[in-house]
Formats: sequence, C-alpha cells, structure tokens
Amino acid sequence: MNAHEIVFITEANANVINGVRKVPYMKPRPSSAETHVAARELDGGTRRAEIVAHTANSLKQLGFIPDIIIGHQGWGEMLNLGDVFPGVPMIGYMEFYYQTDGADVIFDPEFPIDPADYPRIRAKNAINHIALNLDARGVTPTRWQLSTYPDWAQSRIDLLWEGVTLDVCAPDEKARHATLKIGDMTIRRNDALVTYVSRDLEPYRGVHSMIRALPHLLRARKNLKVVMLGGDGVSYGVPAPQGTTWRETFMREVADQIDPSRISFPGRIDYSLYLSLLRRSDAHVYLTYPFVASWSLREALATGCAIVGSDTEPVREFISHGRTGLLTSFFDPRGIADSVMSVLEDKKLDEKLRTGARKYAERHLSMDDYLAAYMAKIELLTGMSPRPAPKKRAGRPAHRAVRRPAEAL
Repeated sequence: MNAHEIVFITEANANVINGVRKVPYMKPRPSSAETHVAARELDGGTRRAEIVAHTANSLKQLGFIPDIIIGHQGWGEMLNLGDVFPGVPMIGYMEFYYQTDGADVIFDPEFPIDPADYPRIRAKNAINHIALNLDARGVTPTRWQLSTYPDWAQSRIDLLWEGVTLDVCAPDEKARHATLKIGDMTIRRNDALVTYVSRDLEPYRGVHSMIRALPHLLRARKNLKVVMLGGDGVSYGVPAPQGTTWRETFMREVADQIDPSRISFPGRIDYSLYLSLLRRSDAHVYLTYPFVASWSLREALATGCAIVGSDTEPVREFISHGRTGLLTSFFDPRGIADSVMSVLEDKKLDEKLRTGARKYAERHLSMDDYLAAYMAKIELLTGMSPRPAPKKRAGRPAHRAVRRPAEAL
C-alpha cells in the first residue's frame, strides 16, 4: 500500500500516472486581442493561477490539506496556492530567466530579433518575479539555468541535478553492431550511423546546422546513414515560413547535394526504439542555442554515445571536450561534419568518449541520486520523510502532495 497520497492538479489532457490521483482543470481561454502582446503571458499565467487555486480550494473543502506543494513556476499555476494553503511549504521549479542579451535571444544572427520585441521578452519574466517573491523554495537542474537568474534571485534557488535511470539508459555492446530498422531505413551492421535528436526539428536545436552538415557527411563515407528524430512543430523560437516546416526549408537548401535515401526523418518514435537508436549510434550530434539542455543529452551520455555537441554554455556544462564528447561551433556545418568523422575514423577516440560519457552519467546523472536529494529537501521543509514505508502504521497520517512536475525540455 502506498504510504503517500499524491494529488496531481493538471491540464485536462495530461497523462494518467499510476498511484497518482489526477485532478484536471480546463485550460484558460487565450488572451484577448486587446491585451498588450507583452502582457499576454502574464495574463495567461494569472488566469491559470486563478483556475488552479479554485480547484485546490475545492480539494480543501473536501478535507485535503497537503504537507507540501511541488510544481513548475513557469505557467503561473502555483502563484495563488499559498492563499489556499497558507503555511504549507512549496518547491517551485525555476526553469529559465529570459534575457535580451547573453543567452538565446540574440545568439543566432540568421534569425535576428527586432529590438521592438525586447519588451515582450523582458515581460516573460513577470511570472518568474512573482514566484520568486512567494514563500517558496526554488530548484533548477543546471548551473547554466541558475546563472540566467539575477544575482539577487540565485540565493533563493537550489541546484538539483536532474537524473536519468542508468539501468534503462545503458550501453549495449551487442546493439552497437546490430541491424536496426527505423521507418523506411534499415541500418545494417557495416553502416556508420549518425544520430540527431530534438523534440522538434527547429533552429533552437540547430537543425539548420545539422542539415547543412549532411552533404559533407554523406560525401565523406559511402556507408554513412543519418537518422534525425523529432517532430515538425515548434517547441521554441519562431515558426517556419507559412506553409512549410523548418525541416523542409533547410532540406530544400541541400537537396541537390545529398542522397535522400541515406537520411531518415521518422518523426517521434517509441521510447524503446529511441534507446535502441542511441545504442546503435556511431556518432550522436547534439546542438542547442544557449537555452535549456534537452533530456536527450543526458540520455545520450548515459547510453554511452560518442557525442559531438555545440560549443554553447548548456552543452559545455555536460561535455568536456575530448573526454565526454567533442565540442564544435554551433554555426559551422563543416566543423560538425569533421568532428563526426573524427569519431568515426579514430577508434581510440571513439572508445574514450563513450567510456567518458557513461562515467560522467554515473557520477552526475543518476536518477537515484537526484531523487535522494529531492527527498532530502522535502524532508527538510516538512520535517517528514517522503520515503515510502513498508506498510502504513496505524494512527499515522499519510504524506500528501499537490504535484505539477517539470515539462519536457
């Protein structure tokens, strides 16, 4: 029997989690056209806060009082919960502090930002500021993300490294030489496989640099194949030109220089197949603006991939050049291709990077270590251990939490 009662207040379309009581709320209506564009995110956040607080108050009327509230601060859902449950400790996930200089906004000269848009970008931090002034403890998963916050705010945010399940995301030497079918492509034993992963294929994750590297890669080795995982939507940044996708836009640019049969875009695939792809990968490319690092980077490290990463702040925190991967310029397609070929041609380097990636993951990215640190923080704030008991003791109240976990990066 579960020693804890966990209530998950979430949008109505969220997945079911075993052992967790889901309480859905309806997403608020979009801001009206009259709302200033710079204020629309705050408007949406305060609407969410109002709806979630109403939902939480209904739970309170039914006798539910949490011991701790955990959630993501980015969308406003937690902003009013202190009014519903005064004195209940809160942990808020602080994901990113938006800036007009020194991070993602002016990083890529190919996609310049109109200075007239700076007020909207600054205003994206309105919910951040309200959250930081609540009686809640903040957590964030990397030093880079912590560094984006102002000095005055950093003392209110704790660094808790997010982990992966190391026995699930694990190397498999047999899989490295196996035949693998992805979509319409079959990767055979003697093929050199280059992989790239992003939730969506978009400039924020360097899809333009990766696609522009394809002609160099395909010319370098006749047996080389490339699999680029990701959807055609937009998770971050601006949408592609109307009526097209970023994948289509950049593939048209190199169409007369490549053999499309050697490149696969399978979209989003089953997680087990995704792990099989990482295990089979001969070189894995990870590119990103100075923004939030993807979970796929952590999973690639844990799986023991030979990684070629962009020489940007979020990646440098995970990859030490020549030890846990290779770093190259985000803007240099030929350099990306040359780094990939270094891995493919130098077996000693390949083995060094794979071993280094896995050892790094074992030292820094253990899910067990992450959960232990998180439980210690909960215990510090509540005075109660969140670790499940073998069985519930008579007369002892269950630990309860309202939880809104972090979104995928």
